[in-house]
Amino acid sequence: MPEAAPNPNAGETPEQFPPGLHNAYLFSAFNALSFQIVLSSPMVLYAKTLEASATVLGIIAGMMPLLVIFQIPAASHIPRLGFRRFVYAGWGTRVMFIFAMAAVPLTEFFLDPRNRLALILVLLFCFNLSRGISSCAWLPWITALVPASLRGKYLSRDAAVQNFASFFTFLVAALCLSGTPRGWQFALLFGFSAVTGAISLSFLKRIPDVPIPDEVRASRGPVPWLAMLRHPPFKKLLNMVVAWSVAYGGVTAFIVAFLKSAGGLPEGRILLVSSMAFIGGLSSLWFLGSRLDRLGSKPVLTFCFVVWVATLGGWMCMAGGAFSASLLAVLLLQFLVGLLAALVQMSNTRLAMAIVPPMGRNHFFAIYSVLNNVTLGVAPVAWGLLIDAVGDRSWIALGLSWNRFTIFFGGAMLAFAVTLVLARRLDEPQAASLEDLLREVLLQPPQRMLMRFWPRS
Repeated sequence: MPEAAPNPNAGETPEQFPPGLHNAYLFSAFNALSFQIVLSSPMVLYAKTLEASATVLGIIAGMMPLLVIFQIPAASHIPRLGFRRFVYAGWGTRVMFIFAMAAVPLTEFFLDPRNRLALILVLLFCFNLSRGISSCAWLPWITALVPASLRGKYLSRDAAVQNFASFFTFLVAALCLSGTPRGWQFALLFGFSAVTGAISLSFLKRIPDVPIPDEVRASRGPVPWLAMLRHPPFKKLLNMVVAWSVAYGGVTAFIVAFLKSAGGLPEGRILLVSSMAFIGGLSSLWFLGSRLDRLGSKPVLTFCFVVWVATLGGWMCMAGGAFSASLLAVLLLQFLVGLLAALVQMSNTRLAMAIVPPMGRNHFFAIYSVLNNVTLGVAPVAWGLLIDAVGDRSWIALGLSWNRFTIFFGGAMLAFAVTLVLARRLDEPQAASLEDLLREVLLQPPQRMLMRFWPRS
């Protein structure tokens, strides 16, 4: 009887997450409990109570991504401090500014709305500046910490954790701002953000650190920024990410403004409706799970941008009066916004991790984050200027009432169509086709889908 051929894979141990990585999930959870209040709908609603215009709302929405530009000069200082110390210093600084924000609504007894709005803008600037500087170490840290074959799995779990925590945050915010909210209610909510942000620091400090490679630490030559921008796969990714940021920038903020201005919903109900987006984001774990590593980012991005065009078309038709802003329609569209945003974010990040070379990784990620976030920052300001320019004017054409929100949603829909074209040109080795994705996710047997929710021993 002939001997069996030896199995070349025998004895190989599959890659595993490093010990202590669960602290990264706990950090993400408490971080989401914190930042979703000061950087999302609750802050937009507070600014609306201070009579902020659409342009100011665009500045609030765009300030965080705009200040990521400071990652470019900050990236060179990561080797001196190390990943964990660098991130911890920035996150700790920004928590102090949240405590200051919590005091602003209590100044209504001696500051008028305009002065309170100016004060909150200054504090938001300082908060986002400290975040923008320190965040340049996060992606290189996680890329070095998580094995390549498990990055998609990590990103999908991290997205699920963040969306679950964000959903809970919006429930807390809706409860806190029920009725006609007063200043002390916003102060209480911002205080909750500050406390949870401080708790997140304890878990951040427990995430395993990764030593900086000696060749990176010893490198003191000029950074070849232009050569990095011309790296072919990276250049195609940057083109697509910039288009995505133009399309997505401002969508969340101006959906809130639409529901408040045109829909006439109170703050508490708007937050409850907005929380459906996080249910959509949480569903991304079911939609992809660990399959992102096997399927690749390109087919997921292609699928997402097709559905994005349809989703923004739905918002446009709602704003134009083609159908009423019923609760069911708004919840469905908000669910899709959250699901698609989570899928695009994790797919973009995973693709960047895959194509960025190890040498110069800190600076590659700085370029990626800066172009992505600066565009995300400029876009809502530009959209806000467009909305303010249209003002209260409206006209009927093509069966729709073309008002400021119809024009905004229509413009964003066209931008997503351009992003779809650019996504089809991405370079990704061993990526599956769009047909494989649809077959894997949409046409699988129902019993296999249900088995994902079955407890495993």
